[in-house]
Amino acid sequence: MKALVLSGGAGTRLRPITHTSAKQLVPVANKAVLFYGLESIAAAGITDVGLVVGDTAEEIREAVGDGSKFGLDITYIPQERPLGLAHAVLIAREYLGDDDFVMYLGDNFIVGGITGLVEEFRATRPDAQILLTRVSDPRAFGVAELGPTGQVIGLEEKPERPKSDLALVGVYLFTPAVHEAVRAITPSWRGELEITHALQHLLDTGADVRCTVIKGYWKDTGNVGDMLEVNRTVLEDVERRVDGETDASEIIGRVVVEEGARVVRSRIVGPVVIGAGTVVSDSYVGPFTSIAENCRIQESELEFSIVLRDSSIDGVGRIENSLIGRHAQVTTAPSVPSAHRLVLGDHSKVQIHT
Repeated sequence: MKALVLSGGAGTRLRPITHTSAKQLVPVANKAVLFYGLESIAAAGITDVGLVVGDTAEEIREAVGDGSKFGLDITYIPQERPLGLAHAVLIAREYLGDDDFVMYLGDNFIVGGITGLVEEFRATRPDAQILLTRVSDPRAFGVAELGPTGQVIGLEEKPERPKSDLALVGVYLFTPAVHEAVRAITPSWRGELEITHALQHLLDTGADVRCTVIKGYWKDTGNVGDMLEVNRTVLEDVERRVDGETDASEIIGRVVVEEGARVVRSRIVGPVVIGAGTVVSDSYVGPFTSIAENCRIQESELEFSIVLRDSSIDGVGRIENSLIGRHAQVTTAPSVPSAHRLVLGDHSKVQIHT
């Protein structure tokens, strides 16, 4: 059995972060979202992985390499444009051959991994198996309709009037039967080959499409709010480990201070992760915060936030519910005149307290 991991999306909902970085490599608890998925695949006993990449291919190659650090053998599959999930299956046909495979969206996060699901699929081997979860607004997802005995009877992509609240989670398991289905469908109104249409084709031709409704935690980390929520969830399980220096500081609860980091005259209340080479001085860092490597936090307060590598926050009071990109600088403004000075990229969002 192989895995097909999709890492070619543009990440428009995470701009401006994704103007300069792949959305799958944005870290939660100081580890790229993509890495959690690759680790889940390896834990399920799958070693051969096709990684679909697009414009950010070079960055993903540099981060993932040949896959050996995950116990995987990675083959890169270029996709010129993100033309839909079914298109990714189409272009991966030669790599997949006649093997069964799991398709995993590289920006999705599932607590507990996929080992049980893969084992169930291997044992029963339907033509396709999908994962579903209940959501408050299914209009933003692919949606499944189930029959009276729980069987899948229909699928729609981002419907205006959903027939259920069961959204497709970004993990799919297929036999080679899916290849004929992705060849049979045509692009949707979005100009994409939708995997929901391929699944519907399987249903229409009498294939065995089964579902598992998951009760555990799942997130599509496509926007800042979801990234922060996944970061919170991962940090819930962090165990205290202080390998760096703590000088005249108060470290409370489940806090990780990586080797090479320094905490000086500060108060850290976990769960918190502080990356190697980062210096936190005369500051407060509160729960559910991840600070990546080589950052500087000085005379500031920070809570429920993610700070990416090589960034600095200096004397700005309190920051919360924020995602701060790489090499960012957050500083105080002159007291006179009373004005805000901003340099913002496209699609930026700023909230100013007046």
